[in-house]
Order: sequence, then C-alpha cells, then structure tokens
Amino acid sequence: MDDDETARPAEGSVGTTASLSLRVGQALFSSASLFFMSVGVEFYSYTSFCFLVTIMGLVIPWSTTLAMVDVYSICVGCPLRLPGVMVIVVVGDWVLAILSLAAACASASVVDLLVHADGAYCPPRFCGRYQLSAIMAFLSWFLTAASSLFNLWLVASCSW
Repeated sequence: MDDDETARPAEGSVGTTASLSLRVGQALFSSASLFFMSVGVEFYSYTSFCFLVTIMGLVIPWSTTLAMVDVYSICVGCPLRLPGVMVIVVVGDWVLAILSLAAACASASVVDLLVHADGAYCPPRFCGRYQLSAIMAFLSWFLTAASSLFNLWLVASCSW
C-alpha cells in the first residue's frame, strides 16, 4: 500500500464529511421522531412510545457531539484515529443502533395495532403522528447502523 492510501481516512468514519452528514441526518431524524411523538400527543399512555422518546433523546446528544467532533476534525484536517476513542464510538453506535431499532419496531407494532383496532384507541390525528414518529425513528436507526458499520470497519482494519 502507498503512504497515500494509509493516510486517507475511510469514507464514513469519524472525521470525514460522510460521517458528518450521517451524524447530522441522525440528529435530524431523531429530533423529528421526538417532535412528532411528543408535541400534542399523549405518548406516555404506551410504554413503547415512552421507550422511543427515551432512545431518541439519547441519540440526539450522541449524534450532535460526534458531529461536532467531525467538524473539528475536518477543519483541522486531522481525522480522529485514537484506538480507545474509536472503540468507544463503535460501541456507543452499536448500542444506540440496537436500541433505536428496538424502539422503532416496538412503536411501529403498537401503531399498527392501534390503527387496525376498533378506532376508539387512536384518533386519526394521533395515529398519523405516531406513524411519522416511527418512520423517522427507522430512518435514524438506518443512519446510526451505517455509521457504526463504517467505524467498525475502520477499527477492524487497524489502519491508523
């Protein structure tokens, strides 16, 4: 391998513009999911919705913090390559990806049950917001899983 190939960061890993776009997308979709679930809707009546709100509330600061690290790394021109920090980022991404998927699936299943139930359980205005929140949670999960895979690839390649 050339020195140029080893010095170049993997696309999507921490400190690249691709990582920054993934993190911004995670924060935006998580914020949208939290917004649709909590504004004007009585989400606290269902445990799965409370779980979704909690997990999206964790994803937002995690993604925002790593987006700030990406901005700093891009501005300085030096991507983050500390093995201990990268392992923490990978583990954090994996934990949040698993929890986000669980929360999105639980919320989507409850929404489906409410929609196909009698109709008295979920007024149309609430059901629409619940559905949008679950969709945004799935989109946030997809981006979180993608960034965790990119960073896991970087850690596994040990090319720092």
